[in-house]
Formats: sequence, structure tokens, C-alpha cells
Amino acid sequence: MISVTDKAKEKIIEIRQNEGFSDEHNIRVAVKGGGCSGLMYDLQFDSNVQPNDEVFEDKGIKILVDKKSLLYLLGTTLDFSDGLNGKGFQFVNPNASRTCGCGESFAV
Repeated sequence: MISVTDKAKEKIIEIRQNEGFSDEHNIRVAVKGGGCSGLMYDLQFDSNVQPNDEVFEDKGIKILVDKKSLLYLLGTTLDFSDGLNGKGFQFVNPNASRTCGCGESFAV
């Protein structure tokens, strides 16, 4: 399962509205090769559920994850920070053995 903090939920709803997406646009979380630690997160809006997707819902936010990415993301929490140390979505991933300073890439 992937969970969403209250701050992340608020920001997802705000961005979805500001960018003109409907409530039918879910959050797609994926893992791709790259970044300074080897793997990086990809986060986008998507209204299409693919046959190989797992669908999670937390706090009213639907999250789509392809099965390959799910291996790296189980137990992850999506958070949002607007503090002095940076602004943006952050992934709290118990599967990551190390992360880079920006928090956008990781290794297992």
C-alpha cells in the first residue's frame, strides 16, 4: 500500500484544480531508472487505469502504480513539504537503502 499525508492530499487537490484536471484524474506514481542514486520517482496525473496497475486509495486520493514500480514502493508514504529545506512532494520509502540529497532519487 502507498499512503498519503494530509499535506500531500491538500497539495494534490490544489494542483489538480489549478491545472484544470478533473476529480477523475488520479495520481500515478512510478519508479524509473536515473537520478544520482540509480532510481527516481515519477509523479503525474492520469485518468487511465492500465491492466497492469494496482490501485490504492488513501484519504480519498486514488494512486495508480504499475506492478514493476510497486516492488520498490510498497509501504511508501507520499508527503509534501514547504519548509526551508525545500518545497515539493517527498517519498518516505522504507525500501530505499539510500537517497540523494534532493530526495528525488534512491537506491535499494
